[in-house]
Amino acid sequence: MDGYRKSGHAVYDIKYHVIWVTKYRYKVLQGHIAVKTRELIRQGCEARGITILQGSIGKDHIHLLLSCPPSIAPSKIMQYLKGRSSRLLQDEFPELKKRYWGQHLWARGYFCATVGTVTEEIIRNYIANQFNENNDDIFKIEE
Repeated sequence: MDGYRKSGHAVYDIKYHVIWVTKYRYKVLQGHIAVKTRELIRQGCEARGITILQGSIGKDHIHLLLSCPPSIAPSKIMQYLKGRSSRLLQDEFPELKKRYWGQHLWARGYFCATVGTVTEEIIRNYIANQFNENNDDIFKIEE
């Protein structure tokens, strides 16, 4: 069971590839701002039990590969990381507060995809052959 993480009642391996961009794709994530952004994202992930497997900060976007517990929805992860980092970055860097006067550093949306070692085909075959029946029903009941 290498690579699996454990909590009180679950064993899991959940990974998300997430990307989000600055509002208007302004290239503001440079120098001290980029370093502080990385620090804030690391702190936020650590506080929620999220592991950063890989990450990069571009001038106008952030890419992360995250491993997280099943109790946290991807939308909540993004809400927390984007909200907290936006607020703290604008408090520390007045040039950001001036540029983003509406207090929205990040664009509204984000990209999120799951990552896994098992393909959909393998899962379908496992479920279909679990009871060794030759039934074509896609949602079986064990008898």
